[in-house]
Amino acid sequence: MYPNPQDAVPLPPRPDVEQYRKLAKDLVRACQSDDPDPVGDWTDRWLGRLARLQTPAVRRRHGAWIRGRADQVEEFARSRLSGKCSLTEAQFVIARAHGFLSWPKLARHIEGLGRRASSVSRFERAADAIVEGDAATLKRLLREEPELIRTRSAREHGATLLHYVSANGVEGHRQRTPKNIARIAEILLEAGAEVDAEADVYGGGATTLGLAATSCHPRDAGVQIPLLETLLGHGARIDQPGAGHEQSAVLGCLANGRPEAAEFLASRGARLGFEEAAGVGRLDVVRGFFEKDGRRKPGLTKERMDYAFRMACGYGRKNVVEFLLDRGADVASQGPHGGMTALHMAAIGGHPDIVRWLLQQNAPLEVVNVYGGTVLGQTLWSAAHGGDPEAYAEILEALIAAGAKLEERHPPINSRIDDLLLKHGSRPDKTLWWYGEKPRIPRTVKRGGARGR
Repeated sequence: MYPNPQDAVPLPPRPDVEQYRKLAKDLVRACQSDDPDPVGDWTDRWLGRLARLQTPAVRRRHGAWIRGRADQVEEFARSRLSGKCSLTEAQFVIARAHGFLSWPKLARHIEGLGRRASSVSRFERAADAIVEGDAATLKRLLREEPELIRTRSAREHGATLLHYVSANGVEGHRQRTPKNIARIAEILLEAGAEVDAEADVYGGGATTLGLAATSCHPRDAGVQIPLLETLLGHGARIDQPGAGHEQSAVLGCLANGRPEAAEFLASRGARLGFEEAAGVGRLDVVRGFFEKDGRRKPGLTKERMDYAFRMACGYGRKNVVEFLLDRGADVASQGPHGGMTALHMAAIGGHPDIVRWLLQQNAPLEVVNVYGGTVLGQTLWSAAHGGDPEAYAEILEALIAAGAKLEERHPPINSRIDDLLLKHGSRPDKTLWWYGEKPRIPRTVKRGGARGR
């Protein structure tokens, strides 16, 4: 159901139920209006004002993100209000946009926030203290109300305070990781937090360990492994159902681009199946799925082998890659969801040696993934979104030398890659954008009475 918990927009610092009732009535009037784009205009006004009302710190970090939810909120509002411009539906739209399952839940939450000593108010302040790394405030709140450690958020995800240390699955504006997050987790666990409590995100059953291991924020802050060590030290189960989002913990890490967390959990006794072993480079385990003559043992399908082969390419596990190719892995196979080939995966992962080796095996160059990207196109996107510019420069040189088609223009990437491409006849063009990143046209620009897209 819309939105995902992490898409929920934050409430203003001092929300008022009556103001929200007025907001819902305004949406009903917009729905009933004959103006060209009234619901879209209502959405932009609301989210623009909501962004301006945030504290300076939240506005600085998340103001653009809040305004950027406009298309999503508008689409949901139109679908709910289509043919029934009722106050009940308008209130439901607003409640869901804030991450609550119903208007009554939102109203009770707002009323609770108005009482500083209420559990609702203390929970929200404790959640803020966690993501700010404010240990003193967190300790004080837990002393004032010890039961807070077992309280769950009134939002859809029903997270405990401990889940917030993962910076994953909970509301987006609270997904950030302070450097002292391991100490924050320790405070919560010493206060009695249930280490394997589950939150209703990603299909349900998500634990703090699974969320933290697959989250980019603790990794980017350089504290993911200490956080995982803290959770394991307090008895967190690695392969509890839900810890890997309906898959093993290690495979959950690999599927979300967290190889360091995958390797750490593997070293701490996590279950390693065939795919997991391939992704973390455990050739000893991979060998166990084959007979001595190289045939696959029962249960290991060709599809599983090709999936593991692509994963090993994506994480630079050359020993596993060579072993699986010798046993029949298909260099041209594509993943069932993203349509990535082994060469796509090696390029995304920034592994020039694997890319060159796959090219020697006649891996196809011009196969496109579901985003319409060839291997070269995917490499350009990856280079523009992080990673080592030198590694991507090596990959691009290898692809171009192998005959990959290069467009005459490309969206700007970075100085290293732009200079390299210019030497090969492709120039950066600021009027181009990446797939899925088309700039949002201001609502004041309209064509034929309809909102400009």
